Amino acid sequence: MDHKLLEILVCPVCKGRLQWNAARTGLVCRGDKLVFPVKDGIPVMLADKALPLDEESTSAQP
Repeated sequence: MDHKLLEILVCPVCKGRLQWNAARTGLVCRGDKLVFPVKDGIPVMLADKALPLDEESTSAQP
């Protein structure tokens, strides 16, 4: 994920910062516990397309 893009994208639900999670191939909002998928290199920033965050599988990610 491009770091410049990651700096300007925010969670569409809470407007919080997002983190790239390569293991889940998505952008993580820890506040809302959601993962926004990235399809063909394009972030899908729709709340209804977000998946619930599984804290155990992402605890190793910074």
